[in-house]
Amino acid sequence: MRPFGYLVPPDPAAAIAAVTGRPGATFLAGGTNLVDLMKLGVATPDLLVDVTGLLPHRIEPVPGGGLRIGAGVRNSDLAADQRVPGSGCPARAGDHRNLAILGGSPHCVATHPSDMAVALAALDAVVHVEGPAGSRALPLGELYRLPGDRPDRETTLERGDLITAVELPAPGFAARSAYRKVRDRASYAFGVALVAAALDVDSGVVRDARIALGAVAPRPWRARTAERMLAGRPATAEWFGRAADAELADAAPLPDNAFKITLVRNIVVRMLCELARGELAGAAS
Repeated sequence: MRPFGYLVPPDPAAAIAAVTGRPGATFLAGGTNLVDLMKLGVATPDLLVDVTGLLPHRIEPVPGGGLRIGAGVRNSDLAADQRVPGSGCPARAGDHRNLAILGGSPHCVATHPSDMAVALAALDAVVHVEGPAGSRALPLGELYRLPGDRPDRETTLERGDLITAVELPAPGFAARSAYRKVRDRASYAFGVALVAAALDVDSGVVRDARIALGAVAPRPWRARTAERMLAGRPATAEWFGRAADAELADAAPLPDNAFKITLVRNIVVRMLCELARGELAGAAS
């Protein structure tokens, strides 16, 4: 890293003057990206003007229901600042490309980020809970709740409840199962669409199907409409597509994430076709 100067000005005016009057000067606030770029030699300022102590640190309401966030507010303080649950979802009009198309509400269109929970939902996992009211077991689908007008509550757990175990049923036709995750880039942790599926086919007819979707709803989305439609139907791409269309019929996408409907449909059809071919090949052998 090249040598550089460091200045802590007494007020904003002095900070502005220092940067304006020196071409190689730049402001330093959080500095995370700037310091990284300096280490790589991409950014080469000869003077850092530290404005950390000069920026507003307040979070305050403004007329009309908005919010004014001082440039000096720390991310951790902003995340912990008290909000009124159900007061609205700014993401609906903001960057919502990766958000929910199913199960959202005017107050929240967040997506559930888990991979494992989607697979567990397809496998009919049961969650064991200990709490003040005693022991209980509930299907995984009953653990997570949709936002409705209480987006601050993501699960049905009560205060003091503790998850002690997750139970999976006997494998059964889960041996004919698959999981697929579609991401913008392989290096991204979160997907834009996830599908877990298992299929039981006998003589070319679907006896049972399990389908769960992820990255499309505020909770792991069990595609029960599609599952019911497929029972007793031919194991064909046509019927797989019909079932996927029925499941997605109530989707309520926002302008930038409507592509998820087509994407999820294509993944479901392709996965079920692959599972059906594997099932038929196994039966033939």
